[in-house]
Amino acid sequence: MSIHYFKKLEKPKLEKPVHNFEKAEYIMWTDKLLAATILKLFPKKVLPNHITVFRFIATPFVAILMFYENYSTGLIAFLLVAFTDAIDGAMARSRDQITDWGKVYDPLADKVLIGSMVFIIILRYVDFWTAMIIIGLEIIIIFSAWRKKRKGIIIQANMWGKIKMGLQVLGVVVLLLGIVFDWHLFIPLASSVLYLAIAFAIVSLLTYGV
Repeated sequence: MSIHYFKKLEKPKLEKPVHNFEKAEYIMWTDKLLAATILKLFPKKVLPNHITVFRFIATPFVAILMFYENYSTGLIAFLLVAFTDAIDGAMARSRDQITDWGKVYDPLADKVLIGSMVFIIILRYVDFWTAMIIIGLEIIIIFSAWRKKRKGIIIQANMWGKIKMGLQVLGVVVLLLGIVFDWHLFIPLASSVLYLAIAFAIVSLLTYGV
């Protein structure tokens, strides 16, 4: 009589992906406002990093609109894409979904968006040196953050960097409004806002923010 031993086969356990989320050190009033309104439209499976990736993907389309001087549509597209910076930041802080990836690539996505606007419209309608100073400072900030990252230090946007980004967006919007509606006074106003953004970019750099 032969005895057969049957071994129960166990199904392999699939581990869930680990996102290594961090809790926010602070939540701004704008985060609470967005969490109570717009963020309710986004299901929990949509992560802040997904919004950041969308900004990377959408930026070339905004740039194409600007390049072909479709400024009316470009203005709306720019506002929508720039607003995703507020959305992913508020989502990360209010839902405690901050990641090292987001700390690095969220500000980088902002720089790609603003950098494309600098080359396409600021260089054309403001002046060469303003455009070059903005680009130069952003390159220095990126290089500084890259060097820190190689040393294992993750540099994220500080308050000065956030103000700088806000002023850059405002400067581009004012410039586009001046172009679309032929408001000539808006061009020097946009230049002034961009000069202020340059000042905050220097402060951001000196305080090791991005």
